[in-house]
Amino acid sequence: MKKVFAILCIAGIAYPYYYIFKFIEINNWEWSTSLFFEQIHQNYAMSILIADLTVAATTFLIFLIYKLRVKAISNYQFFKYLLSLCMVGFSLALPLYLYDNYEKNK
Repeated sequence: MKKVFAILCIAGIAYPYYYIFKFIEINNWEWSTSLFFEQIHQNYAMSILIADLTVAATTFLIFLIYKLRVKAISNYQFFKYLLSLCMVGFSLALPLYLYDNYEKNK
């Protein structure tokens, strides 16, 4: 199962960044934050996905804060997951957490 989580970590980086590069490529290799947010809220279908992802990522962040407060994870682990959540997204942060915390049944 750890191999599956490792593969999902790689996919969690590659898949979103592929579309970021495609967005930049279409816009003549220039980043526009205003255009990005305008386009992600162009229709209700995208807004549904954004809302779902926002709730899921926020829930995971609250879970991480709880785990840090009860000393279930170290400061280093907390910042590793927080950095992965902020720099890449939920698509990396959750598989990374599951990879680090997976224990085989004995």
